[in-house]
Amino acid sequence: MLALLLAVLTSTEPGKPGAGSSVPPDSVLSITRLQYEGGGDWYANPSSLPNLLTAIRERTGLPVSAQPGTVRPLDPALKDHPYLYMTGHGNVRFSPEERTALREYLLAGGFLHADDNYGMDESFREEMAEIFPEYELAEIPPDQAVFRMMYDFPEGLPKVHEHDGQAPQAFGVFHGGRLVVFYTYESDLGDGWEDSDVHDDPPDVRESALRMGVNLYLYVLSQMVP
Repeated sequence: MLALLLAVLTSTEPGKPGAGSSVPPDSVLSITRLQYEGGGDWYANPSSLPNLLTAIRERTGLPVSAQPGTVRPLDPALKDHPYLYMTGHGNVRFSPEERTALREYLLAGGFLHADDNYGMDESFREEMAEIFPEYELAEIPPDQAVFRMMYDFPEGLPKVHEHDGQAPQAFGVFHGGRLVVFYTYESDLGDGWEDSDVHDDPPDVRESALRMGVNLYLYVLSQMVP
């Protein structure tokens, strides 16, 4: 799967839809929603990922799928989903076996974007400490490459929803110089990706959320190209 993914990345020129690529849009590049236990609504913001995938496809020319997938940590096919996304308003809980599976997946080349939808912060941090006891969620500064892949965010993450009124923060877990976990806090990108009539966010706020999503996707793919 990784070899096919790399072939797509190296044969498609961003900004030219389908340029040099004969790979069907639903075959390789996508985003997969991670389903978890604990009571949190892992299924929140149902229109967010389809809208983000559309933005990625239209703005970069990458042959991404039209719809996201869904996977559980113990699914044998987990390794076939290089880009995981999780969100929710409540508790996140993984079993010991799920923690092991996620750790192995992430260290072997996988990626997880966790997007706090207001309420998952405490439990998510606890789970990350269990999965990566040797690493901390480190704050990612605004000058990091993820904030200037295609669009410039000189101040870092955009603020989508007020929540506690704190400044948005990006945190990450790096392994061998590679970003394996990206955690967005006090930002709520997923709400900004949803259909415009769901939260009534202003167009400029939704645009900034989509731009950040495109940046993150391109950054993660760039890590996969040797």
